[in-house]
Amino acid sequence: MLDSKQYCIKEIENIKDLFTVIYTVIDDIYQQIVPINIKHRRNSGSLKMSDSEIITIRLVGELFTIDSEKAWFEFCKKNQRDLFPDFCDRTRFNRTCRNLHRVMEIIRKEIAKITGYVYQSYRIIDSLPLPVCKFGRAHFHKTFRGYEATYGKCPSKKETYLGYKLHLLGSFDGFITDFTITPANVDDRAATWDLVEPYQKITILGDKGYISSDLGSELKTEKAINLLPLPKNHSKIQWPKAIRQLIFKLRRRIETSGSQLTNQLNIERVLAKSYWGFISRIQTKILAHCLCYFINMLFGHSMQFSKIKHLVFG
Repeated sequence: MLDSKQYCIKEIENIKDLFTVIYTVIDDIYQQIVPINIKHRRNSGSLKMSDSEIITIRLVGELFTIDSEKAWFEFCKKNQRDLFPDFCDRTRFNRTCRNLHRVMEIIRKEIAKITGYVYQSYRIIDSLPLPVCKFGRAHFHKTFRGYEATYGKCPSKKETYLGYKLHLLGSFDGFITDFTITPANVDDRAATWDLVEPYQKITILGDKGYISSDLGSELKTEKAINLLPLPKNHSKIQWPKAIRQLIFKLRRRIETSGSQLTNQLNIERVLAKSYWGFISRIQTKILAHCLCYFINMLFGHSMQFSKIKHLVFG
């Protein structure tokens, strides 16, 4: 179990502090839980950079909203030699990043356990679009053909896009405990089953997109899960006003997390040239979001767990 007493840095004052803290956390978790066959895979002894170093560089790049992998790699190679003295070539770096997407998911799940969020009995559910191409260019787009990219609608922007949809399950604090990626035309209610697969006897708050008597009764019967969707017209619900207002306030928390992923981590702008590169970038962004919660906990920011921008740009 990680302990804040292990770390001498108590506040992040510059980019080197951020690199140091993230590397320390990632490497501690990596050494504890990543399987031996991954740590000591073929040719692992001849690698110039460790998996923890590569993951750290990717995470910091995402937190600084760097879209260009090439530009970020060259920046770190030029300016962070004191922290990472042996850079590999960029092609190997990017290829290793993509191959480590399962490792990053293992680390994210471990952080959810360490923080305790995964054990809480209440969740909030929501979804957001993951466009890979605007509607006007979709006919000419070839990169994601054959990888289930479909047309979907983004209600907030009132536009149609080609791509996927990200479904999120989060805590009342906004920590993302689970996520799944589906084609853009998949109904939010259909994706709910993938999100709740590990759980029994929890209560989930959702918006009007999850209203379904069949879904609610099936979740209750099969997994003892209570789904409480809130319609747009809250006054029609036969609950006390104070309860309706509380549910609405709590449900807004996952929308804030979605906004952080969109505006601070550019999750709707993934400039990937392959499907696996796309998946890797999405997983990295979500891990970065979760990691900020954990670092704020380590620093004792009890009322600021969700303040990602403050942590990075302080």
